[in-house]
Amino acid sequence: MRLDSRSQDDFIQILNKKNEDIQQELLSKILELTKTVEVKVMMGDSTITEQKTFDPKQIMDYLEKISQKLTDWSLHDVSVTNNEDLRRIFTKFEINEGNYLISGHISLQFHVLLFYKPLQRVIDCQKELAEIVDKTKNKETELSDNSDQHVLDKLKKMGYKDFDHQKLFEIFYENEEFSKKVYEEIEKDAGEEFKKLTEKKNELFKELDSLLIETYQTSSVLIDDTRLVAGEEGCLCTLDIEFIKNNNREGLFDPRKMSNTVKENIVKKLENLEEIIKK
Repeated sequence: MRLDSRSQDDFIQILNKKNEDIQQELLSKILELTKTVEVKVMMGDSTITEQKTFDPKQIMDYLEKISQKLTDWSLHDVSVTNNEDLRRIFTKFEINEGNYLISGHISLQFHVLLFYKPLQRVIDCQKELAEIVDKTKNKETELSDNSDQHVLDKLKKMGYKDFDHQKLFEIFYENEEFSKKVYEEIEKDAGEEFKKLTEKKNELFKELDSLLIETYQTSSVLIDDTRLVAGEEGCLCTLDIEFIKNNNREGLFDPRKMSNTVKENIVKKLENLEEIIKK
């Protein structure tokens, strides 16, 4: 049973209120920890501008601190998903109370924006790359347009005959060492200067990658599981209570069958969670 679900049961309404209080305390803390600062960054066109960002490490540290204080709960390590420009820092935790399991999930989902560091070296690398691209574009076009035939011709010189394009694909797919050897032969034919320029171009791309800076943005709003999966920015805080029967979890149960002791202990555990989130 997800807390915040509609129910006429008095006890579930009490839990829903506790859940709402916990969510608001968490949201208040996230607002504090994701306050943005402005940093100078460089755009791809070498324009220097200011970008707002926050420090995700503060969220990591905060969730770690929560985990350390939930001493009686079973905990998952604080984790980070890294899907291109979308990231999520999250932790999960659970605890039993009698035949009931309380489980929680806290997440912050945010986007990553890449810029260059505002350094002259970025501009220098871009200029060098532009010059190399101008020198090599004709040769690259030639190699690209004639790549399959170029490979077939090279194979014939190496003693292989009667290859068609489909057979070529199969051989290259199945034999990585063979395909590497063939491409090395083709690179030799491209000329030493072209090879050096290509190596230099790759080095410059790597250097530019090292000069990138990440900035982070999020929305300090509460989201649900659906919006989380959809990639929306925001904070997720969910609490569930399930009935354990024959080692199986059941989300539907009758709260009226719960003992007063179990009810009191569940409320105490949620109050303790709220206090930990506040600090």
